Amino acid sequence: MADEKKVTEEKKMAEDNPADEKKAADQEKAAGDKKAAGDKKATGDKKKAKRVRKAHTSRNPVLARGIGRYSRSAMYARKAMYKRKYKAPETKIEKKKKEKEQATITKPVGGDKNGGSRVVKLRKMPRYYPTEDVPRKLLSHGKKNFALHKRNLRASITPGTVLILLTGRHRGKRVVFLKQLGSGLLLVTGPLVINRVPLRRAHQKFVIATSTKVDVSGVKLPKHLSDFYFKKKKLRKPKHQEGEIFDTEKEKYEITERRKADQKTVDSQLLPIIKKVPQLRGYLRSTFSLSNGIYPHKLVF
Repeated sequence: MADEKKVTEEKKMAEDNPADEKKAADQEKAAGDKKAAGDKKATGDKKKAKRVRKAHTSRNPVLARGIGRYSRSAMYARKAMYKRKYKAPETKIEKKKKEKEQATITKPVGGDKNGGSRVVKLRKMPRYYPTEDVPRKLLSHGKKNFALHKRNLRASITPGTVLILLTGRHRGKRVVFLKQLGSGLLLVTGPLVINRVPLRRAHQKFVIATSTKVDVSGVKLPKHLSDFYFKKKKLRKPKHQEGEIFDTEKEKYEITERRKADQKTVDSQLLPIIKKVPQLRGYLRSTFSLSNGIYPHKLVF
């Protein structure tokens, strides 16, 4: 308002003086230019303010990997978590507790001296209990027992693959893989004539699969070669009878004739195939071992 009054006063003065009139017009033009420049600057500043965006950073700067500057309690205060009302979702157990069935029920009872009502259990306890505790299977939350486990075989192990045994009395020896048994164990043989390894089971964890293979497509294995076939038989301890007080000899393990016959049938089919391949017999006979300067992770089997 004051600026407008000034301008009107200047105009009146200019009407009286023609030189002053020109001066007032110039001043008015300069004031208008200043205002326009100020408006342009303001709009430019607004545009700049819109363009500049701050990068998202955490309230807790990281000092080192996994270590923040502020503790958990300090961040609780910095974020003002105490102001926020947070309620954890109900678990299935909590929901079940709310929906719990009634254990008792009140029933009306006739008679003047009987109190009028009585609390009765919905589930009554059994009248009789067994004298001995009978073992029962507990629910294992969907876990399957070992017999129902899925049997997987390494991709590098196929029938006829030459394996290196890593455990047991035959460790370091090379054997021929025949088939996988029901328990997941591998059925292997030396053959016995070459490296004294009989028909036996081996775990695929304790075996190195080599790139050497023997063609066992034509080998027919006896059907009774299963886990039960290889199961250890319990050796009976001697019973002390009259006159045999000092007889402490235990029953010794002896190879059955059936085992010997099965070994011959399998080996008789494998030996001609092995003889056809040059140097394979010597390869199966040799044992695997590491010496100085030989590293297992650098070897190609």
